[in-house]
Amino acid sequence: MNDPQRYREAWEGFWEATSDAPGEAIWDSDPSLSAVPHSELLLPYADASLPVVDLGCGNGTQTRYLATRFAHAIGVDLSHAAIGHARRADTEGVAEFAQLDLTDGDAVRALHERIGDANVYMRAVIHQSEAESRPAVAAAVATLLGARGRAFVAELTPASKDVLRLAAQGPDGPPKKLRRVYDHGLKPADAAEEEVPELLRAAGLTTLDSGRTALPQTEQLPDGTRIDLPARWFVLAVG
Repeated sequence: MNDPQRYREAWEGFWEATSDAPGEAIWDSDPSLSAVPHSELLLPYADASLPVVDLGCGNGTQTRYLATRFAHAIGVDLSHAAIGHARRADTEGVAEFAQLDLTDGDAVRALHERIGDANVYMRAVIHQSEAESRPAVAAAVATLLGARGRAFVAELTPASKDVLRLAAQGPDGPPKKLRRVYDHGLKPADAAEEEVPELLRAAGLTTLDSGRTALPQTEQLPDGTRIDLPARWFVLAVG
């Protein structure tokens, strides 16, 4: 895509065309498959009395769970339409949601100044960001952490492309939820294997723990099994 305005419009278009129904976005998995196990990996390193910021929160499914584990949860997303979904879904008002462009360093710093050091949860954001924007996304994580925060970052690996190709080989082509991703010009699993850890290091982040996992999707392969996309996870601190 290589055009920040087109990238923004692609995400705005995707979320505008998405209903409020849980799971309609292919990555909108239940927290029991995402934020719950991810929190168990992060919390041994994190101060839960600090707020947590969910970067690329989408409709806020994971953010609302994170609000039960941390003092305060803030979900941010590039898309205004996504934030609208998140606010409507948060019927009990457990979290805060705001539009934020992670490549806007001034806006990210302003958020840090407002809330102080924070923990960060980021699931599958760098891999689909434009290549030239990825360093700024990694830098946003470091800015929000400050000295006391800790981050959990999970990103798809290139092996996910093989799973997505398999998913598209059904008699009708890609399943509906995956087709919507492609129709809006979004590019999942676009980062190289070592690009993500290199970006994190370059942003001044130190890996405290890491491993391999899979990110469950809300769509199925042609044989009826759930799409699980290979990923790597990192627990991070500044310094």
